[in-house]
Amino acid sequence: MAISDRRALAPRPFDEWLEALAAAGVDAVQVREKDLADRALYDLVRRARERLPGGCTVLVNGRLDVAIAAGADGIHLPAAGLPVPALRRWADGLGRSVLIGRSTHTAAEVRAARDEGADYVTFGPVYPTPSKAAYGPPPGLEGLRRVTGLGIPVVALGGVDEENLPAVAAAGAVGAAGIRVFLAPGPLGRLARRARSHFSASS
Repeated sequence: MAISDRRALAPRPFDEWLEALAAAGVDAVQVREKDLADRALYDLVRRARERLPGGCTVLVNGRLDVAIAAGADGIHLPAAGLPVPALRRWADGLGRSVLIGRSTHTAAEVRAARDEGADYVTFGPVYPTPSKAAYGPPPGLEGLRRVTGLGIPVVALGGVDEENLPAVAAAGAVGAAGIRVFLAPGPLGRLARRARSHFSASS
């Protein structure tokens, strides 16, 4: 799952990044642009949905209204975000089936997401990463192993790269997510192929 950060991409155009992800065969993209006004976020999500193939899952960070309006496949919630059942009822009332994921950092948060009906969780940071340094030591592979058996698909997040993909897959994750690893245009195709082979073998 590629997580967007358009400011880190600059001066590279966002649409060029989307096209690189599409060419590489990345399976999912989370549009995570919390600073954008509603219309600007809607426009960005629409562009993502239009430029990415139908088989690529498009998620919007925390905004079910924008996801539905822009034709995205679902939303990704922060750990302390809105409850999944309420959002599911809202979507069902509109006749829309949506994918709902949640960020988690502890086994307790994974269990809570499972019990409230989330479709998947991201868990991490598995490895040290600058954006999460303030939260203390990461749970590591051992922490990842403990949560992958809790009855909900777990996507590993934080410091995952091409070299440690095999270890993350062996720990039971169904996939990997990140920002920095998807910013460089060169190795995206190889990264996606390796990820697909490792996670398919582990499932």
